[in-house]
Amino acid sequence: MRKTMTTSRTLSASFLLATALALASACSTETRAVYLGREEPAPSFTSPDAGDDGGGASGADDLTRYCPSSQCPAGHTTCPSSHFLCDVDLLTDVNNCGECGNKCPPRSSFGTFNCAEGRCVLGCLPGVALDCDGIPDNGCETNPFSDDNCAACGNKCAAGTRCIMFKTQEYSCGCKPGELDCGATPYFPCVDPAYDDKNCGACGNACPRDGGGTEEPPPHMYFGCFGGACGTLKCDGLFADCDGNTENGCETYLVDDENCGGCGASCGDMKCGLSEALVPTCHCPDGTTFCGGSMSQGSEVIKVGTCRDLSSDPLNCGGCGISCAPLGPNVAEDCVYGRCEPSCNAGWGDCNGNRYDGCETNLSSDPKNCGGCGIVCDGVAGQACIDGRCMVEPCDEPDAGEAPR
Repeated sequence: MRKTMTTSRTLSASFLLATALALASACSTETRAVYLGREEPAPSFTSPDAGDDGGGASGADDLTRYCPSSQCPAGHTTCPSSHFLCDVDLLTDVNNCGECGNKCPPRSSFGTFNCAEGRCVLGCLPGVALDCDGIPDNGCETNPFSDDNCAACGNKCAAGTRCIMFKTQEYSCGCKPGELDCGATPYFPCVDPAYDDKNCGACGNACPRDGGGTEEPPPHMYFGCFGGACGTLKCDGLFADCDGNTENGCETYLVDDENCGGCGASCGDMKCGLSEALVPTCHCPDGTTFCGGSMSQGSEVIKVGTCRDLSSDPLNCGGCGISCAPLGPNVAEDCVYGRCEPSCNAGWGDCNGNRYDGCETNLSSDPKNCGGCGIVCDGVAGQACIDGRCMVEPCDEPDAGEAPR
């Protein structure tokens, strides 16, 4: 009798332990699924009022059961060109836009077609071309640098003006207020006649730098345009009159550690040089390195270049001029702590570990690598992988979603 009770107690303890382990395992397992007709959040497996009804009822009859699904959700389908079940998104796929085989036209005439909401939509390159006739077959047919369509379709320049280009690569009919169109071509023709030495007060009125020979200008100075009139002493480029004394001219060289680009602009612990645009700049802040070359300015040798962060700059990674370039498809190369490191584009994975063939696996639709390498959907049930999640739908199988008894 005692032996029988001991055995029963042992069996009961074992059963309780196994049950606890099973529940703990079930709670810790991540469910990666897409639910038919919708995505996140994951569904509740009981109805909102399921549970204790006041009379001790368990609410087990209200359990919602889900099974692996091979059905495609709205917008997705399987086309003859498909590699996997439901891997075509008809709303965004330029090769199957709206329906299988409906391929959007290739890029042409400075325009690119995208698939938006199942329709091929033409997008023109900003500042380069316009689609003014609304006919997608001929692409972006209109030049925005024209008098009849200046910067926008139908923007016709008034008589006496023309469509011009600014240095900002913008277009406009005529110059800005206060400026004159003095160029032979419409490329950057606008000048300010109040200060332009070659067009002082009017187009073509160039100021003589020597003031007409009446007097010798002070060092590093010349006679130029000010207020629309010639004859005002001005500083040569990269020089300034920092002491306010015109007798010694523009005495301060602005590529100087204590006057870098302006009077009193000190570089502190840095050195003054020229940027790539030939503007005086302090080189280089802590954490950056000077990349560039040098030029001779009289007896001075001036650095010309820019400051780069070699720990994160993909064009200068670990050293000046070392560029990170991807080795395969679906890969981006980033500079991480001075080393080029590959990373997969969204929706792709390097599941074979070979960096030379890039990120070869489509994690969005591959049921054997659904959302990550090695995450397998139910192949026996033909479960589809949609946007990196295994597909499920409500089902009526009596044992679906229930723990075994």
